[in-house]
Order: sequence, then structure tokens, then C-alpha cells
Amino acid sequence: MGDAFIRHIELLGYEKRFYPSQHYVYMFLVKWNDLTEKVIYRRFTEIYEFHKALKEMFPIESGDINIENRIIPHLPAPKWFDGQRSTENRQGTLAEYCYALVNLPHKISRCLHVVNFFKVRHDDMNPVTDSQIKKPEVFLLPKDSKKNPTDITGPIVLQTYRAIADYEKSSTSEMALKAGDMVDVVEKSENGWWFCQLKNKRGWVPAAYLEPMDGPDESEEQEPNYAGEVYVVQKSYTAVEEDELTLKEGDTIEVIHKLLDGWWVIRKDETTGYYPSMYLQKAGEVNTSVKSELRNRGAPPRRSTIRNAKSIHRQGRKKISQETYRRNSKKYIQNQRNMRGNSQNKANVIIEKNEPEDNKPKAQPAVPPRPSKDLILNRCTESTWRKIL
Repeated sequence: MGDAFIRHIELLGYEKRFYPSQHYVYMFLVKWNDLTEKVIYRRFTEIYEFHKALKEMFPIESGDINIENRIIPHLPAPKWFDGQRSTENRQGTLAEYCYALVNLPHKISRCLHVVNFFKVRHDDMNPVTDSQIKKPEVFLLPKDSKKNPTDITGPIVLQTYRAIADYEKSSTSEMALKAGDMVDVVEKSENGWWFCQLKNKRGWVPAAYLEPMDGPDESEEQEPNYAGEVYVVQKSYTAVEEDELTLKEGDTIEVIHKLLDGWWVIRKDETTGYYPSMYLQKAGEVNTSVKSELRNRGAPPRRSTIRNAKSIHRQGRKKISQETYRRNSKKYIQNQRNMRGNSQNKANVIIEKNEPEDNKPKAQPAVPPRPSKDLILNRCTESTWRKIL
């Protein structure tokens, strides 16, 4: 494999830290060419020093020789005192800077200076903390507010989940768990991989291994939608469990229930079953290279396959059987057919009522009775009654 390079840099938000003194660090999700994803933390002063060194390395592209040749993005200098407001307001500029940086010519975007700056450091995985000082406050950038970072009102209180079983990580971007570990969830991805932190450790964890603290069921879990949303299969999958479906790339299906563990209930014709959501794409969406590369990762494990799972809740998690999904799905489809049939019948009746008069058969005129002889003599002319009588 060739040299490492960065595919994408996403600004997640920032942290307000209190050790060794109060300061702010930005959180970045760095996606590499080997499909690993790392979260790193950088102060803005570090980022600005990196930027200045990059400009010195590429004086033509930085516009130092001719301003018209500048392609390296601008970055404002840090203020004499960086407080929370300036840290927050700078996020839009910083997100645009990272996007432009990755899309520069390869001699810049893939140079060692860029690669080394965004590599994971020891303190990214194990930040220096003091148990006597309160934990950092996390201010996440909402996904629907990426273009308007000033919408952040934080701090955002991270949700705490408990591990129901031991989990051995299978890549460096994941985090191992022991049954009973209490983790804070930073990001819930719909593909079933959640980014969590446990004390000084951070990494991706299968959502199926985690349970909420206040009850067995997820309050954020959606209800089934039997109308269905049309999706296209982007990666083939062969069913392992009886309640899963085997599909091929290019198949069109309907998603009827989106579950947080990344295994969605789908409908193919009148058959239902589970399928990994990370192998699906909504019909009509553009298939980006980033999405394609992410699908090369393995699907997260399902809760039903976890051995020795131990929950703290007496009640089990509510689960809808595939038989129920199929029965309700058939009812919905039949109701839709009946409604369409009734609508068609009503339309036919209306057409009949509004049929033009010209198309209807006309009534024959009644033949009047023959007038009497006296009436003819009294009302008709002589020539007329001579012909008739």
C-alpha cells in the first residue's frame, strides 16, 4: 500500500478543558485512505502555526510571490485572548479551511507536513486529566447546523450507556469494552457504529453492545413505517440468521423500520427481514466515493448474536417479530390496493354522471292524434281540406 493520506477532515465541535488550566481544543474526525477514522484534538494556536509553516513551504501557492496565484485558504490569526465566544464563532471558518485543505493539489494536501499534523498523538487517545477537576465540557456541532455554527448553545450533555458484554475490537479505530463499562456516546451513526469515550479512551463501538441506563428500550427508536422508503442495495449480503434477507447489489427494496443498531427491517415484494443499513442507499442519492469506501467496513454485530449478554434491566427490550412485520406489511399493502380500487370506481361513476347529452339516446317525439273532421273544416284552407277529406 502507498503512503498514507487524508481523505476527509470533519470538524465535530470543541471541548472546554480545565486541566492544567482552562482552555479550548477543537475536535476533528480525520478519515484516512486505509478507511480508518481517528478523532484528534488541536488548539487553535497549533492550527495557526501549522498554517504559517505550510505557507512558507509553498510560497507560490500561498500568494506570497503573486497574490493571484494563491490557492492555500486563508486563516485568521488567533486573538490575544481566546474565549468561548471566539472559539465558537471560528468554527465555520475552520470547517471551510479543512475542506479546502484536503482538496488542494496532492503535493500540498498529501505532503508530510499535513499528514503528520493530523496524525493521532498520544494525548489524543489519553488526554492528561486530573480526577479532582471536573470533566471537559463537550460542545458538538449539530449536523443540520454545519453551515451555521453559531446555532450551538451547548454544552451538550453526552448520553451514558452501559456495555452488556465484553467486546474485542477488530481495528485500531474501535474501542474494546468490558461488560459493565459505562461509556459516553459522542456520535450515533445510523450504520450501527457509535463513537464513544471511556475515561481516556475513545473509539467506535457496535451499538448492539450498549444499553441505556434508564430502561431497556431506546427512546429515540423510530416506529415502523409500513409505507416504506425506497432504497437501493449498494453491497450484496448473504443472510446468516433466519430473519435476515439475502440481496444483490442493485436490488430495489423498501425500508419499513430503521433501528439504531444499524440492522434495518426491509421489504422485498411481500417478504421482510433484517439487512445492514450501511449497505443501502436512498433512491436518487448520489453515490459518493466516501460512502462507497465506508461500505467496505464490516457490518456491526446484531444483539441476537451476542453471547453472555447481561442487562441491568429486569424487563427485556421490546422486539417486533418478523411475522408481525410481514402481517402488518401485507395489511398495509392490501389497504392501499383497496383504496386505489375504490378511487377508480368513484372516478368511473363521476364520468358516467358527467357524460355529455349528445352521447345519450334521444327520446322519440310523440305522434299527435289525428284532428277531427270539424276541426279540419274550421281551421284549414279549402285547398288543404279538399286534399285530406
